[in-house]
Amino acid sequence: MIVNGKKITLSSKMSLKAYLETNGYDPTRVAVEKNGAIIAKNALASEILSDDDTLEIVGFVGGG
Repeated sequence: MIVNGKKITLSSKMSLKAYLETNGYDPTRVAVEKNGAIIAKNALASEILSDDDTLEIVGFVGGG
């Protein structure tokens, strides 16, 4: 799988939400594109990842 341009290997089958939480992302504060499609927040738990997937994860930052 490729995440933000880096090749990684999944250790086990998991949902996109589980991947985000396991890797320190707050699912409520990121936008995720999987294989070129934006994934809705309410679909994160049902999206199952595979080694063929490409993810782009963008975090929201506050400030002013």
